[in-house]
Amino acid sequence: MKTISLSIAIVFILSTTWSCAQDNPYNNADFKIEDVRVTHNADLSLTVWEIDVNGKAAHTTPIKAGQLDGAPVLGYVFPTSLKPTDVGFNQTNGIVALALTSHPDFDDTPLWDENNDKIYDNDGIVWHPHWVVLHEDKRVAGGLSVKQFKKADKTVVLPPTNPGMPMYMDSPGYAVAANANTIKVIVPDYRINNQINFNYDGVTAFMKVNTSNDNLPMLGVYDVFSVASGDLSLPYKVKK
Repeated sequence: MKTISLSIAIVFILSTTWSCAQDNPYNNADFKIEDVRVTHNADLSLTVWEIDVNGKAAHTTPIKAGQLDGAPVLGYVFPTSLKPTDVGFNQTNGIVALALTSHPDFDDTPLWDENNDKIYDNDGIVWHPHWVVLHEDKRVAGGLSVKQFKKADKTVVLPPTNPGMPMYMDSPGYAVAANANTIKVIVPDYRINNQINFNYDGVTAFMKVNTSNDNLPMLGVYDVFSVASGDLSLPYKVKK
């Protein structure tokens, strides 16, 4: 598949960054992947996406930078072979990924109140999901970034739950839960075009926001801590 071919090409860039990630203060057992799985529950018409780590899942969160530019983002990420159109985007090249993220400096889920305090723009640190389209980006150490577009581009289609940024990103509001060494998210079938036969992988990563340098992506991957398959080849299939 084209998506898998792209991911295999990108792994050569990622492999050069894994050693750098060892020096990242966030690179600890909480992001060392032990297992990844996506399981379909036919009775409830949903899939359960899970990542097991060596430490305590979702325990480590970013230290606040105090501003949007340079804001740190931590993520448990599921790269997939799904098509962008399966999750509400227009067709575009890249890897569709479901990213579970935490970032205390900003809130990009304006429709959802994850900490249930009746304030909708103050809970970016709470682990929450995003659909993103990732593409190769040699400008950042991790070799990947969320694909951007010009605001005037009328060909771009985003789901109505998108956070309003000029990137292929959605804030779908799925339930995320962490317990002991496992973080998981529940995705209804109809939200992925009823696709239950796809390939996926598991990645943990450190990302940063950029709003000041036009030569860098708005949201780039700067360190890859762990890859479930070891080579980002998306070898895993949905379990029934």
